[in-house]
Amino acid sequence: MSVIKVSNLTKNFKIAKSHSSNFIGKFKNYIFPSYEILKAVDNLNFDISHGERVAFIGPNGAGKSTTIKMLTGIMQPTHGFIEILKKDPVKDRKKLAHDISVVFGHCSKLWYQLPVIESLNLLSAIYEIPSREYIQTMNELTDLFSIAKFLHKPVRQLSLGERMRCELVASFIHKPKVVFLDEPTIGLDISAKAIVRDLLRKMCTDWGCTLLLTSHDADDIEIVCERVILINQGKCVIDDSLENMLKNYIKKKTITVLFEEKNPSIEAEGINLIEKSPYKLKFEIDLEKTTENSVVSMLMHRYKIQDITIERPALETIIKTFYN
Repeated sequence: MSVIKVSNLTKNFKIAKSHSSNFIGKFKNYIFPSYEILKAVDNLNFDISHGERVAFIGPNGAGKSTTIKMLTGIMQPTHGFIEILKKDPVKDRKKLAHDISVVFGHCSKLWYQLPVIESLNLLSAIYEIPSREYIQTMNELTDLFSIAKFLHKPVRQLSLGERMRCELVASFIHKPKVVFLDEPTIGLDISAKAIVRDLLRKMCTDWGCTLLLTSHDADDIEIVCERVILINQGKCVIDDSLENMLKNYIKKKTITVLFEEKNPSIEAEGINLIEKSPYKLKFEIDLEKTTENSVVSMLMHRYKIQDITIERPALETIIKTFYN
């Protein structure tokens, strides 16, 4: 069942053109203004089903934030159709607010001077959550996100990682059906990022939330999401599962082999030697000319092998090829 439907979505901005910077030119621009149309989102189409975790990615200026604003009802599209949980996000914005949540890495839902628990209590009143349900949900989230020791601290005293965990609790407190995440791990250290990613994945799996995540961090995409929608200049470039994307767009792999014999060698089409030592070879294979299985079989037939490692390019490297 589709919970997010986007059809022919387009957003244009009218930008004033300035022909001259001198006084007469500015006066003419004021009396006889001229405009150009900037197409931020260009005929975008996609459906997201219940429980899917989707990465919505692209370079800066691709139209991601504009699309998210239209999906959440903050901005109205120029053309096209949007349906979130069978509701129009602009016309039914107040009704839809009870079923969705938005997490911005640079924006807080928590009141800076108040203890975390006070912010959560306020949010429960805003979302009109019944008292018994609120206590049960808060206890569950408090345990899952390990924030019990932060609940009575003012938000200003929390580290960025601690605050982000509390932000996620605040975002899930009303049990949303759809969650929009915009750079949720921005500024976090490595351990805090790992915690947030694992928690997001677990929350969506356990509660059946549908998730749309924008991020420039490839690890966010690879750990949390199962599908990728990549846009550039407002248009959809890729809409596929993460598994298929990796399978179809990886052109090269790196193989490192540790041998029992000294001075091994390998020469074949599609193999490029990167590093060589008496008992070790590291080389890159071109998957359009050969396969990893054939290369490994050839090596095992010729030599006694102690260890072998096969590495694919980082997801970030693969994604960057679509930005150019």
